[in-house]
Amino acid sequence: MSVLSRPAVAALAAKAMQRAVRSRHRPPLDRFPDFPDDTAELTVPTSVAPARAVLYRPADAGPNPPLHVNFHGGGFVLGLTELDDPLCRLIAGTAGVAVLNVDYVLAPQHPFPAAPRQVAEVTRWAAEHGARHGWDGSRLSVGGQSAGGSLAAAVARQALEQDGPPLALQVLHYPALDLTTPVRDKPSPLARPTLRPWMGEMFNASYAPDRAVRADRLLSPAAPTDTADLTGIAPALIVTAEFDNLAREGERYAERLRGVGALVRHHVVAEADHGYDVDDADKALESYRVIAHHVRRALHPPQGS
Repeated sequence: MSVLSRPAVAALAAKAMQRAVRSRHRPPLDRFPDFPDDTAELTVPTSVAPARAVLYRPADAGPNPPLHVNFHGGGFVLGLTELDDPLCRLIAGTAGVAVLNVDYVLAPQHPFPAAPRQVAEVTRWAAEHGARHGWDGSRLSVGGQSAGGSLAAAVARQALEQDGPPLALQVLHYPALDLTTPVRDKPSPLARPTLRPWMGEMFNASYAPDRAVRADRLLSPAAPTDTADLTGIAPALIVTAEFDNLAREGERYAERLRGVGALVRHHVVAEADHGYDVDDADKALESYRVIAHHVRRALHPPQGS
């Protein structure tokens, strides 16, 4: 383990990365111009802190379309909401749903369990306030990338344990699902994978500085320590990248959900690493279409099904 596994050092490094990200103007990725960005900003009240969110409205979807709630990646530390703009526009444009892209609280300022609690409250708020904002809160799905995939899984788990809100689908895109295993012990065939061991140590120590909590079900549902019965949890689409350090935990969780009849599909992006969709527009389009297809099927089920 490096010095970045120490919470105090990790927090300093995380805050420096946050400042660096804020100092650079990062416009949304210039992709998929066929899908316009009819958006509006909302603020969602939660017990943790108000959550800023961007609402993407689908074109020609009629009144009160279903809603997909999206959580961005960034190691639980970086506010990279704008990187998911192409994904949100494509889902809204092809699945015929509204998309709420959530800017949740970040570590180390807000360590675990602040973010899972906040996004669960955002999702419940979305289920209860759709009529006011132009979507149907009774038809709801969640999803996220990397750390956002972890949060989407946590929302689905809390919905199972708290009897709602009902979720038609959880989309886990190269998710982080096992914080009990250090990133240096998660193999990748690549000599220089995107997610380096020092990054994983810094992210984990910032988000969950108390090692004892890293086995919590809302952090590590793919770890051997979590053996609860997940029967009844929201159906899942899991997307993993072949060369990603996190691919194995995604595979394990897929098998766990398959065992309780909750796996809709496990899609593997061939010859791709963690965060591949930021740099590879072709692979991004392929997997985003898979995600949008399953969101549409879940939220616009055929009549009589």
